Amino acid sequence: MLVSAAAELFAEQGFRRTTFVDIAERAGISRGSIPWHFGSKNGLLEAVVADTTANVFDNAPRPAGVDEAIDQVRHFIGEPTTRLLITLIAEAVEPGSPVHAFYAEMHRTMRRWVMGWADALEMPAGVSHEAFVAVVTGAIIGVHQQWRVSPDDVDPDRTLAALKAVILAFQRN
Repeated sequence: MLVSAAAELFAEQGFRRTTFVDIAERAGISRGSIPWHFGSKNGLLEAVVADTTANVFDNAPRPAGVDEAIDQVRHFIGEPTTRLLITLIAEAVEPGSPVHAFYAEMHRTMRRWVMGWADALEMPAGVSHEAFVAVVTGAIIGVHQQWRVSPDDVDPDRTLAALKAVILAFQRN
């Protein structure tokens, strides 16, 4: 419950603007118990990111093909907790940001998740699996970010259908 409350608040307000008081009120606990459990706000963030990535990437079954992979991406984009990823990116790129390392690890986790199904695809000459995975991961993050920022302008289903078509066309070449 504490990690969920922190995730919601970090997604709504950002990491830096969220206080222990905010989290304690949302979780219905005393403010002092947060550092006791997590050591610091960074420790709590680490728990939030670990929980989010485990729920989204680590527990997802390996898709049998591109259709299932796109369905998993659609599910990922639609998850309310995924909003946290977009909220944190603005803070992660700032110099000295306390969330930078966590965000870098989350990107690595996402790339491993994509690599789990992209390994089965045949790459054209000159394209490595690693580069392909980075491009697809960037597309997933970008689609999600655009949809969250401009939901009336970006249709996730149509955009993911386009991503699927690009992957399949890439596969045929």
